[in-house]
Amino acid sequence: MDERYLKLLSEKFPNAQAVITELINLRAILSLPKGTEHFVSDLHGASMAFIHMIKNASGVVRRKVDEVYGTSISEEEKRAICALIYYPDERLELIKRFYAGEEVDGILNTNSQISNLTSLEEWYRVRLHQIVNIARAVTIKYSRSKVRRLMPKDYAYIIGELLHESNLEQDERQTYYNAIIDAIIETGSADQLIIVISYLIHSLTIDTLHIVGDIFDRGSGASKIMDVLSTVRDYDIQWGNHDIEWMGAMAGNLALLATVLRVSIRYANIETLEEGYGINLLPLANFAMTIYGDDPCSIWQTRDFENNPRLTRSAQLMAKMHKAISIIQFKLEGQTVLRHPEWKMDHRALLHHIDFQNGTITLPCGEGKGEVFQLLDTHLPTINPDDPYALSQEEKDLMDQLWRSFRKSEKMQKHLRMLYEHGSLYLVRNGFLLYHAAIPLNADGSFTEAEVCGQRVAGKALMDRTDAIIRQAYYGEGQDKQNALDYMLYLWQGEFSPLYNKDKMTTFERYFIADKSSHEEKKGAYFVLSDDEKVCEKILQEFGLNPATGRIINGHVPVRTIKGETPIRANGKRFVIDGGFSKPYQEKTGIAGYTLIYNSHGIQLVEHDSFESREQAILSGSDIHSRTLLQDFSGKRMRICDTDKGKELLEQIASLEQLLHAYRSGTMRER
Repeated sequence: MDERYLKLLSEKFPNAQAVITELINLRAILSLPKGTEHFVSDLHGASMAFIHMIKNASGVVRRKVDEVYGTSISEEEKRAICALIYYPDERLELIKRFYAGEEVDGILNTNSQISNLTSLEEWYRVRLHQIVNIARAVTIKYSRSKVRRLMPKDYAYIIGELLHESNLEQDERQTYYNAIIDAIIETGSADQLIIVISYLIHSLTIDTLHIVGDIFDRGSGASKIMDVLSTVRDYDIQWGNHDIEWMGAMAGNLALLATVLRVSIRYANIETLEEGYGINLLPLANFAMTIYGDDPCSIWQTRDFENNPRLTRSAQLMAKMHKAISIIQFKLEGQTVLRHPEWKMDHRALLHHIDFQNGTITLPCGEGKGEVFQLLDTHLPTINPDDPYALSQEEKDLMDQLWRSFRKSEKMQKHLRMLYEHGSLYLVRNGFLLYHAAIPLNADGSFTEAEVCGQRVAGKALMDRTDAIIRQAYYGEGQDKQNALDYMLYLWQGEFSPLYNKDKMTTFERYFIADKSSHEEKKGAYFVLSDDEKVCEKILQEFGLNPATGRIINGHVPVRTIKGETPIRANGKRFVIDGGFSKPYQEKTGIAGYTLIYNSHGIQLVEHDSFESREQAILSGSDIHSRTLLQDFSGKRMRICDTDKGKELLEQIASLEQLLHAYRSGTMRER
């Protein structure tokens, strides 16, 4: 080993005893069961369901309660324990109000579960014992040092004493625990301890969280999801197409910035922009009223406006804003694709194909190539027929204002950094290959070779090159940065983009042309061929995984369970876990999301029903009802030594053994 590396290592482990201690620790860790990994995808801004999923660990917490208590307590009691663990702050407030004599409507089974506990002190005593028992069951497979690191320092000693078995006899041990809990209650520390232990349970029931794309989209809670992720100990994100859309907008791609605004307005979701990120949309509203004041904007009516009581603007104003930003988007997209002929996307610059005099357009590509269509809206006062992609001065000023608002939003920029620091286009982890949408394939199953910013690449090389370009759009400089930032638009809607992989995105046609044949978007070969086991094995091998044991995890395409579709594809080689976390997608899927859980025993694929509400979960202990679709448990329990983390630890052990040899042989001096 390089002597310089050993010297650096010796700064952390300055003598033989320090090395020996660490070697013992690492070898012990290797023998522990692997932590539980959770895989979810396509959250689409559904923050309430996601946050509850984090709190209940996709049903794992409830299963722990069942394991610990079995039939010894009632169903209502179990729900009460779970409600306290999920939402300790809010649940404690309700309980204290109840014991103070207030009437609290809806609180879980008041007569059978609370009134038989005659005082708040008795309630504290019972519940503390219960959640300590659950915490003990959750922490048993982790090292004490790991559990201790997750505890607040002020409570580490007390919780440690409660969680770990002592050498006392059973009666003496129970007396000891009771004395600790009595002291906690008497000193007024019960609330804080319940909260701390509950959050410890949250942290350990999900050891690692993998989000396989699309945190963002039409749902109103994407910023809340990002806020929650900032508190999660270990998570990663595989970027989805909607994440790239928002990342490009946040980083300064004005075409994608306009796209984010258009989609948000179209689906009556401006909460993420205005409340989540503090984006000022007043300039857009003023511009829209000035330009389209007398325009009915009938085809631009916002969807689901009537179902969003938080919107304060009128439907007419929203329609005008919708039209204004859409026209700007089409102009900016046209500018971008025309300055990148290498993308071969000139057919998506459509404004110069409009016959303004007759109110028609001649489509330049597809089945209807050369066909003339009547436009549904011909009032286009901001488009100059002689230079249709040029922004007017007013439009330029508007986009400057909107970009400044994006750039100055501290939370938006913080979340953009999180997406880059914790994100990647794909991930290889513990035998799984994670990516959101596709690996572009030819019709014969071979990897499509495509040009990515000057390099022709295919398969894994295409994914690596694309990942590098996405990072260059944020971290790069000069013209390379600008080209990479432009390429984010290609990733959003390009034919060979691994995040889109369709022949075109027909946004313009869907607004302006009634004939639905012009709306068709043909999917790439991947979306058919990836259900073939042999194709999946080829993809796994391309990424260095064992094709016999590896598995692919995708999102992106909603699984229509109501039509008999299954998330388990290619004879179990591929899992598609887009089950509709976001309510708008649940009409297609018939369910409310999937979680793939990979623990030391094996794999579980869990299917979720719709989440009722956070309020009901706090009041009555309602939960997300889940069903296990697949259990693939092996007889041998997986240890950390069997994981990718274990390989890293073994490398560390080898380095430490060399350092120990250097100390003992005298080639390196101890300190």
